[in-house]
Amino acid sequence: MLSWDDFDKNEEIKKEEPVEKKVIEKSVIEKAESLNEENTLVTTTEQNSSHREEKALSGLENLDTQAGLEDLEGASGRVDVSEKMMINCRADVNQLVPFKYDWAWQKYLDGSANHWMPQEINMTADVALWKSNDGLTEDERRIVMRNLGFFSTADSLVANNIVLSVYKQITNPECRQYLLRQAYEEAVHTDTFIYCCDTLGLDPDYIYSMYETIPSIKEKDDFVVGLTKSIMDPNFEIKTTEDIQTFLHDLVGYYVIMEGIFFYAGFAMMLALKRQNKMVGIGEQFEYIMRDESIHLAFGCDLINTIKTENDGVWTDSLKDKVQKLIIKAVDQEKKYAYDACPNGLLGINPEQFCEYVEYIADRRLERIDLPKVYGTENPFPWMSQSVDLSKEKNFFETRVTEYQTAGSLEWD
Repeated sequence: MLSWDDFDKNEEIKKEEPVEKKVIEKSVIEKAESLNEENTLVTTTEQNSSHREEKALSGLENLDTQAGLEDLEGASGRVDVSEKMMINCRADVNQLVPFKYDWAWQKYLDGSANHWMPQEINMTADVALWKSNDGLTEDERRIVMRNLGFFSTADSLVANNIVLSVYKQITNPECRQYLLRQAYEEAVHTDTFIYCCDTLGLDPDYIYSMYETIPSIKEKDDFVVGLTKSIMDPNFEIKTTEDIQTFLHDLVGYYVIMEGIFFYAGFAMMLALKRQNKMVGIGEQFEYIMRDESIHLAFGCDLINTIKTENDGVWTDSLKDKVQKLIIKAVDQEKKYAYDACPNGLLGINPEQFCEYVEYIADRRLERIDLPKVYGTENPFPWMSQSVDLSKEKNFFETRVTEYQTAGSLEWD
């Protein structure tokens, strides 16, 4: 109800403040609060950072550098030759010279001098022969496929063993130097089989899965993996006589069995094809691989024999018997592979001769590590030794593409 008493009073009309003004004021307040928080955080962070710096400087002042130097250098000062040992050596592994094992350094030099790359080998004739309808028999194609399938993963297996297990157990620098060279050569070999497969247009999925799908290949790879699983354990250390024996056992698996036996039936088959002027490009690459592997094998046997000599009592009759039985089993598996890869033989060569060759080389491997022969088989392929002897081979460098120019003849414009 209206009242005249209020009529003369000045009404104070309260106008609401604009919404925008309220939002701006609120934002300013929030920013101010945020700045206060940030200033507080910065101050705290600076204090913490200053505390950490002081703690780090204090740690550096009290750091015991001698302990680290002892780990790095072993015995302080220059290394005497007599201090060097193949395993469990405290001498500085960074001091390459003076050499104790001249044979190891010589093998490094030989490997370096033999350097080659697969892409330098012409495979034009191989491609033409492979793609022709009547160039190769089915048996010959089977030999090529089986051997590319086995070797394509075998060298990777060896390289992994060297890098992940053997290298760290060897405490001699000149031997480590050769192991680095060997690991590189295994990589070149793997590259070789990729080059061969790509050049011939083979199905990579089929070739690179043969180690899982072809029983004769899978059994060989599984056998070697089983032989060498002990030192592939990252916690494996050589502390006791039993540890040294385990290491020797696995070295036999790497060098004597894998590289010294399991590679050689395949080598013989591929070089037999080359002797018939078939797949000569691949055959030439297999020759250079076999040349490398012969040095790997010689190094491995010298390595085994040196560890035996430096550690009296480890090469027991029990271990000798075990190693001999392993080699016999490996020979049986390689014979099985030979029959699978070449069931009907080649022109003038039957599968039994490949098996005889495996027995012959197994006897030689046994003798290299001071064990008696088992088979007494004669060499059915005397021409195989010529493929390893570089003096009887053509000069490899004459086959290289040499389009280099001397500095004086280069045109810089």
